[in-house]
Amino acid sequence: MGLKDEWGSIIEVLREVIPVYDRVNSVISLGRAEGLRILGITGGVKDGDLVLDAGSGFGNMSKSILRIFPNTKVIMLDPIVEMLYLASKSMKMVEGSECRVSLVSGVFEHIPFSDNTFDAIVCGYSFRDAMIMSDAIREFHRVLKDDGKLVIVDIGKPDDPLARLGATIYLRFILAMLAFLAAGRLGLRFAAIYDTYRRLPRNSELLAMLRERFSSVRLVSRMLGAAVIFIASK
Repeated sequence: MGLKDEWGSIIEVLREVIPVYDRVNSVISLGRAEGLRILGITGGVKDGDLVLDAGSGFGNMSKSILRIFPNTKVIMLDPIVEMLYLASKSMKMVEGSECRVSLVSGVFEHIPFSDNTFDAIVCGYSFRDAMIMSDAIREFHRVLKDDGKLVIVDIGKPDDPLARLGATIYLRFILAMLAFLAAGRLGLRFAAIYDTYRRLPRNSELLAMLRERFSSVRLVSRMLGAAVIFIASK
């Protein structure tokens, strides 16, 4: 499961929408994205941890971590160099971030770090963009320390058919209209989110995939399963 052959086209869309990325994301998440990020962070990260922000984008997860935990260090990993460049500029606004943040370009399936490196890994609205989800999970498990935790905050694919229908209608039709209102024609490119949703496993299937590698996995479900937080312990 994963984007596989569609990965390159989704990355190009993400490059195109860089100028409006944060603005549109705030609108299409109905203002709930930050609250879910914080819920995931506080459930899986501790002060003093070394954290990998996998698929960091502009660094929204990283910024929240740095503000909540004053002694935590973050490495931001993203395949899009342009996003990392803009993130490096915006990170300067976070007090004390200069010596607590590093930036690395890379993908989930080949994380450029040694085994047992990180205390925690966070994925904020990025795991659905994995090329091959099973390979990404394997790599997350590999680079985590023995007592480390993986936190995934993302769109969910509900197991209940009616809830899944509602999520499908929202992501396929309503999201594009909201994105257009927020950012004009460029906002319409966010319709690609539906393509990533189509490839998502159902919430119970992703839970089972994580349990194949991790000793315990907790699922926090919101919006009838259309928004999810997975907290997995190695």
